[in-house]
Amino acid sequence: MRIVFLIALLMLVGCGTAPNRIDNACAIFAQRDGLFNNWARDARTASQRYGVPVPVLMATIYTESGFRARARPPRTKLLGFIPWTRASSAYGYAQALDGTWETYRRETGRWGASRSNFGDAIDFVGWYHRKSHDTNGIPLQDGYRLYLAYYSGHSGYERGEFSSGTRQAAQRSASMASRYENQLRACGY
Repeated sequence: MRIVFLIALLMLVGCGTAPNRIDNACAIFAQRDGLFNNWARDARTASQRYGVPVPVLMATIYTESGFRARARPPRTKLLGFIPWTRASSAYGYAQALDGTWETYRRETGRWGASRSNFGDAIDFVGWYHRKSHDTNGIPLQDGYRLYLAYYSGHSGYERGEFSSGTRQAAQRSASMASRYENQLRACGY
C-alpha cells in the first residue's frame, strides 16, 4: 500500500513542476508524454479546435508562466517589506484572470477546467486567441499581435495601449513561436 501511495505522490509532484528546457518544444512534449499527461495531444487538440498553430499556443504559455502550473504575479510589498496583495488575479499556465477564466468556462461549458491543468490552460489560450481573431481581426498565425491582445485585452488592443514592456513580451512570444515551429517540424510532432 505504501508503494502505491509513493508512486501516486511522485506522479502528482511530477505533474506540478515545470518541464526542463522550456526553450525546446520537442523536449517539453517528450517530458510530458506519458500515461497521465500528453501535452502534445492537448496542444494539437486545442490547435484543431480553434485554428491557432501549436507553436503560437505554446509560445504564449512560455511567455506567460514559463510552463509553471501555479504561476502568479509577485506580491506587492507594504512598507517595502511586508508581502501584500498581488497585482492581478492571474494564475496558472496561461496566467488567466479570474473573470476571463469564468467567461471561458461559461462559454465552453468546461466547468471543471483548472488553470493549473495544462490541457485546460492551452485550450483557454486557443479560445482567447480565437476570440482575438474574431473580435480584432488578428490572423491566427500572428503570434506578435495575438500576444498583444492576450496581454492587453481585446479593448486594450483595439485602443493600441501597449507599454514598451508589453511590446517586448509580444516580440519574445513571437520569436519563441517561430523557434518552436522549426523545432516541432524537425522532431516530427
